[in-house]
Formats: sequence, structure tokens, C-alpha cells
Amino acid sequence: MSKILMEILGLSTSPSSGGAYALILSEADGNQRLPIIIGSFEAQAIALELENIKPPRPMTHDLLKNFVLSFNTEIKEVYINELNEGTFFAQIILKREDGTIEIDARPSDAIALAVRFNAPIYVDESVLIEAGIKTEPEHKTVEEALNSDETSPGQKELSQLEKLEAELKTAIETENYEKAAKIRDRISKMKG
Repeated sequence: MSKILMEILGLSTSPSSGGAYALILSEADGNQRLPIIIGSFEAQAIALELENIKPPRPMTHDLLKNFVLSFNTEIKEVYINELNEGTFFAQIILKREDGTIEIDARPSDAIALAVRFNAPIYVDESVLIEAGIKTEPEHKTVEEALNSDETSPGQKELSQLEKLEAELKTAIETENYEKAAKIRDRISKMKG
């Protein structure tokens, strides 16, 4: 499988999430999104760096960045390489003069470091196939919209799978990524 370049689309939370956040990654050259549930501390660490807010004292991920730099090393990339029983796994690939080092990490921590090093974030294609959510392309021409073979729900009776896919689309459009992740899992079980 290949690595897919991703970008951080944003962070989302819901009152029912119990303090957890959904980190939304978006395919750089495509229309798939990948929601990853992360803790509030990691969400704060990512958000502060994305907003270029510097706390008065270094936070844990800032400390780790300083530690990595002190050994003449830098983060080359972050690679979310596995999804096992609903848990994402990642690697931080470090570069130094004598070669590269791969370190296992939680995706949330790896991404918090990636934003501090401006390092690219990759997701294994198999992970994106299993857990990704397809979205409509951002810009559809009038001709494409008129020529599309989409039918309205009133034109045919929807199967259970089609109903779930419609719910998934609505959840994504309303940025309810927690619900979207649950629907995605139900669809995967049905297709699986």
C-alpha cells in the first residue's frame, strides 16, 4: 500500500464526547477525510501550535521538540500506518546525519510534534480505505451537477446501506465528525 499525504482540516468536539476531540485530517489531493478521536490535552497542544500561540512555559510537545533538536535531529514525517480494532497507530520518522529513526507513537502526539516541525503527515492507504470518509469534491461545475447520475431519495427506495451513506454525508456536512465516525464504522461492518 502507499502513503497518502494529509493536511489538518480542524478539530471538533461535541458535548457528548466526554472531553474528547475529533482531529480531522483531509487528503491533500483528494476528497477523503479521516477523523481521529484524541484527548483534550493533545487537542490543545495541536490547536496552540496551529494558531501560533506560545505559552509562557514550554508544554510537553514543545519540550520534546527542543529535546529532538538538541541531538541535531529533526522530524522528517509522521506516518499513521495501522488501524487495529478501532485504535490508530503511528510512527514518527526522525532524520539525523547518520540516517533515520522510526519511533512508535500515538497519532495525536505524533501530529502535535509534526505541526511544530512543519513535517508532512501521511496515512497508509489501507487505513484511509478502512476509516476514511469520502466527501463531495469542493467545486462541482454546473455541467457536472446537471450530468451527474445522482437520484433524489424520492426517486427510489433506499437500501439500509444507502441510508447510512446519506446520514454519513449529512454528518460530515454539518461537521458532526463523532457521529460520522460511528456511521462509518457501521457501514464498514455492513460491507465487511
